[in-house]
Formats: sequence, structure tokens, C-alpha cells
Amino acid sequence: MTLRHMRILVSVFQKNSITKAAQELHLAQPSVSLAVRELEEYYGIRLFDRIGRHIAPTECGKEFYEYAVHIVSLFNEMEQKMRNWDTFGTLRVGASITIGTHILPVLIHGYQEKFPDLTIEAKVSRSASIEDELIHSGIDLGLIETQPSHPDLRAVPFMTDSMCVIIPPGHPLSSAKSISLAGLSRFPFLMREKGSAGRELLDAAFSLQQITVSPRWESTSTQALVKAVAEGLGVSVLPYLLVKKDIEEGMVRQVPLDQPIRRNLNVIYHKSKFLTDNMRSFIDLCKKYGKSVK
Repeated sequence: MTLRHMRILVSVFQKNSITKAAQELHLAQPSVSLAVRELEEYYGIRLFDRIGRHIAPTECGKEFYEYAVHIVSLFNEMEQKMRNWDTFGTLRVGASITIGTHILPVLIHGYQEKFPDLTIEAKVSRSASIEDELIHSGIDLGLIETQPSHPDLRAVPFMTDSMCVIIPPGHPLSSAKSISLAGLSRFPFLMREKGSAGRELLDAAFSLQQITVSPRWESTSTQALVKAVAEGLGVSVLPYLLVKKDIEEGMVRQVPLDQPIRRNLNVIYHKSKFLTDNMRSFIDLCKKYGKSVK
């Protein structure tokens, strides 16, 4: 069993195809099939079930992949560092949309000043996609607004954010000192799409109080919701980080919730990932940033 076998296994698993893996690795298809078969014979297990022309990983195959993808990633990292000893290499960071829009640029700017020779690659996507990138070693660190759902991911809280009620100027609630979720639910409601971190948190809060809300609008765009609220089409509850500027500019008004909804923002990483000094420095920078904005 060699590193070559592991590289082939990782490619077959990710492509879910012997043919596509062979194309990606520039190998003959029989060579890829042989490598998988040699692995199975070496360990006495079946890694993939063959169903006609298709393959599907077995539970053993999934478990083997979890080890192999990180072994291959660590070897690639070692190769890059040893061959480029005079540079700091690359740090790959992923962030959810809220963090990627409002926090990540500040963090990267500060980090780049400290490590000018380090290349930083950033990906901004939904939290579930960031988790998936970590599982498949596509990034080194992730920043998300929720606790990771995958059991192999570890989380380090670095700051807190709160959900914020916004209403249009002149709304009946403008004079209210605070509002409950039950009271808010009587008005037309505008919400982020299902699956977004903010929506999941808000749905959970409504569910705990046994409140049912049928949103008048759903949107993947926070700005679309803010503009709709500003036009008097309804009320919304959104992360304060996303609407802070709109509140300050008077586009919408804020009403405090009588029971605030807060959440931790987390740095996440795979439990099997070797944390380099650069990665630890980035985590420390995130913590310092979180303290500075309290």
C-alpha cells in the first residue's frame, strides 16, 4: 500500500467514477481499477460496491477515505513547504456569506500585513459548503455562524453576533422599546431562504415558542429584504452585522427583541488537520478581532 494507492482512492471517491478518476490522474483506466483492487486485497475489505457501470463507496470505503484524504493533503503540504522553504506557502480560508462579506476582508488585510509573503486563498459560500470543503480538505480553516454539523469538525468561538429586528421608518412599532417574537409575527414577515444560518436560528427561536410564521417574502439576498422592509412591505429579523450600515443610514429602524437571539461565530477545522503556526496565528487574529468589536 503506497501513497499512490491513496491518491487514486481519493480521486475515485471524489469523482465517484473509475473513468473520471483515470482522466483526472492521467492514468489508464485498468491501472486505476487495479490500484483499488490491490487496496481491497491488502486490507481484506471492499471499498466500493460495483453496480453495473456505477460504483458506490461502502462504509469501509467512506472510513478509509476520511484517513486517505488527510494523509494525501498533509503529504502535499509537506512537499510544497520543503520545495519552497524560503516562502510561507498558502493559507486557504473559507467563510460563510455574512462573515465573508463583513469580517473576512478585515481579517485578511490584518493578516497579510503580518505575513506579507503568505498567499491567502479565500472562498465565500454557505456554511454547509464551507464544512464540505473542510471535510474534503479543500480549505484549511473555515469561519461560520453556527456550530458545525459534521462530527469530525472542531469549532473555536471567536465573537458573538445578534439577530436584529428591522422595520420601516414610521412603522407602528417605531415607538416600541422592545418587541416579542409573538408580537412581531402579527406583521407581514420577510425572511432569508431556508438553509441559511440566520434562517435556521430564527426558525429554531420560533419553534421553541411554538409560533408559526409563513413568510410573505423569502430571499437569498439580504439587501433585497432590507429594501423591501424600507418600502413598507413587512418586517424582518436579520444578523446585526448585515444591517448595521442600513440602520445607521436611516434606511430602516431597529427594534430590540425582548429576548435577544445571539449566536457564536466560529473558526472551524478538521480534527485530523495538523494546525501549522500560520493557522494558529490566524485563529488568534480572529479571537483578537472578536474582542475588539465587543
